[in-house]
Amino acid sequence: MFKSASYKLVSAVAKSHSAQSCSAFYATVRGFRHEPEHPEDIEISSENDFIVSILRANPSARDAKSYLASFGARPRSVSVPIHPPPPLLPDPQVVRDTQPAVEEPKPSPIVSSILDPVHHRTALVKVQGPFTNRQLDSIARGIVYLQKLGLVSVIIVEQDQVPRGEEGEREVILEETTRVVEALEKQGARTRPVLGAVVRLGPIPGQDTATRQSCAPVPEAHTYPSDLAPIRSALRTGEIPVLSPLALDSFCRSARIDANDVIAALARGMVDAAEYDRAQKPVETITRPEIDVDLTPMRLMIINREGGVPSYARSGLPHLLVNLEAEYKYVHDTFQSSWKATHPTALSNLALAHTCLTYMPPSSSAIMVNHRAPSSMIGNLITNKPAVSSSLPHALLQGNRSLTSNTPTILRRGLSVEVVRDCANIDKAKMTRLLEQSFGQVLDSDTFYARLEKDLDFVIIAGDYAGAAVVTRETSSSNPSAPPIVYLDKFAVLPSHQGDGTVDFLWVALHDETYGLGLPFSVNLNGGKEGRGEGQDLVWRSRSNNPINKWYFERSSGHVRMGDWVLFWCDGEKRLKTEEGRRASAGLSYVEEWEHGRITLWADVVPKVPSSWKKLHEPNKHGV
Repeated sequence: MFKSASYKLVSAVAKSHSAQSCSAFYATVRGFRHEPEHPEDIEISSENDFIVSILRANPSARDAKSYLASFGARPRSVSVPIHPPPPLLPDPQVVRDTQPAVEEPKPSPIVSSILDPVHHRTALVKVQGPFTNRQLDSIARGIVYLQKLGLVSVIIVEQDQVPRGEEGEREVILEETTRVVEALEKQGARTRPVLGAVVRLGPIPGQDTATRQSCAPVPEAHTYPSDLAPIRSALRTGEIPVLSPLALDSFCRSARIDANDVIAALARGMVDAAEYDRAQKPVETITRPEIDVDLTPMRLMIINREGGVPSYARSGLPHLLVNLEAEYKYVHDTFQSSWKATHPTALSNLALAHTCLTYMPPSSSAIMVNHRAPSSMIGNLITNKPAVSSSLPHALLQGNRSLTSNTPTILRRGLSVEVVRDCANIDKAKMTRLLEQSFGQVLDSDTFYARLEKDLDFVIIAGDYAGAAVVTRETSSSNPSAPPIVYLDKFAVLPSHQGDGTVDFLWVALHDETYGLGLPFSVNLNGGKEGRGEGQDLVWRSRSNNPINKWYFERSSGHVRMGDWVLFWCDGEKRLKTEEGRRASAGLSYVEEWEHGRITLWADVVPKVPSSWKKLHEPNKHGV
């Protein structure tokens, strides 16, 4: 059963479309129950499949609420009619002639959806061809479905097989733009081809120096709010603007440039224009919200034939989620030369996402997706998450049949990740604020930090204390000779950052510093051990009624219930690979020698770890 928020999401989407026959819907749902191994390879072919694509996204309650907050109808002020007061001494004749009040009919759901429209947002979409007509139809169908969900695309067309400077390139690009327009209109969309230049060559005069000093990437083109008039006009009339990669030079001549430069200029220019709009026209003065579109792009979509960026950790399969703030350089540096033949534009598209997301809101994301997976764009829009979580165990990811070369790469601006090993380097005020907001309890600061002074192994800090993982080394009082337990004492993310990828970024860094150590894909470049060392078992506990336990079950190697608590652990992965090779020749053993007695030791030590919270009230049921 779907949670209430998910049900509202599907209902809100379904409400805005024509009703389908019961038999057709049943046939679609019946087919949905027997999904193919690779559902992303199935082209969306009907209105019912649009709804099924939403269901395949499997949005959580938080995902649905986030979607509705961005695209749901905005509350309106309701004017209450003022009736004149009745006369003090009513005329008997008037009373006799008065008829019973007739209740006004309520508007139909269709009328309600018109009166209470979906709030539209924009996406920058790079259609990186060449594509066949059938491939363009599939891409266009996905873009049209995104528009129905409230995300209106601003499309920039690129043709990789026509080098810049080649004779006749302009005609080829304009023809490709026309093909995209025809494909969209074939799917029922209203389009507006913008064949003139809306960007200008070079950085913004007078602003490039300050931007370069801030280390932010500077687009090689720029645009002013007045240049965006064709795009703004198209969006306000419900049309999808389709642009060619053209720019004006200093002599006002139109020339073809790299589509990435056009997109980067639009990303920055549309954000500036939206801020200008808000300053000139406050929200409360908008009289017709159904035709107003927020110019601030909330998605960057790169649709090509290559798919996502290949990952060194997945044998060439795509990266699932990239934290650009912490991983951009490393993803770039680990790109193997053999991939240049199969993914020739992966690095340039990675750089494009890095530039655009620098200027787009922090909640924005980019997706690099193969043209064979149009439904992935719907899933990303609703959940803003990768198809498969990047923090799942690597063994689970490697054996996941849904992880293919067509799986898209999601990119977020993300947060910096830092490993701190000295308690003196912890900002205690910010750490306290993080823990108290995350757990909803009052920290016993003196006791907590005194224990860290003695037992701290390391702390992983995401951003400016938006999240943190506190790891200690716990020893056994009954068995002092036993090796210390690597214990996850606190794992916390600010409520404002829950659902934006911070949890996965933090857990991946935790993996690289503990049970993932020693493997080539566990190289943490944030002040940690950088993959050098032996992986060690990671142990932690959580209250048995903690809602996050489902997430822990998926990432742990095992668990044991201990009264009101659940003990979780992750086995050291390097040791597991060694044992895996040994068992191939020695046979399977259900309990290995190194496993004997360890759970007994953990069950003895972990319950004795003191609480970190002041007992001012009933303990939070979901505390760890």
